[in-house]
Amino acid sequence: MSISKSNIIKQLANNYPNFLNKDLTKLVNIILLEIKSALKRGERIELRDILTIEPKLQKARISRNPKTEEKINVPEKKKILIKISKEWSNKINEE
Repeated sequence: MSISKSNIIKQLANNYPNFLNKDLTKLVNIILLEIKSALKRGERIELRDILTIEPKLQKARISRNPKTEEKINVPEKKKILIKISKEWSNKINEE
């Protein structure tokens, strides 16, 4: 099961009925925008006791097409590395 932004907002609205839906939507959008912009700047994101997200630079390399054996130049690019905390990992694996 995947979680969408609208599901997160609905869950927050159920848990915090005093907040308006539009305020919760703005809050979620601001958080996601800040995460995205921090990753673009190459900064590490750490949510204590939950997870860390950090961009890693993958070097340029020469790869090959397995069908045609043709060599292909792959430029360097950023990858996202996500590490989940041991506590959350244990909780997920218990269920």
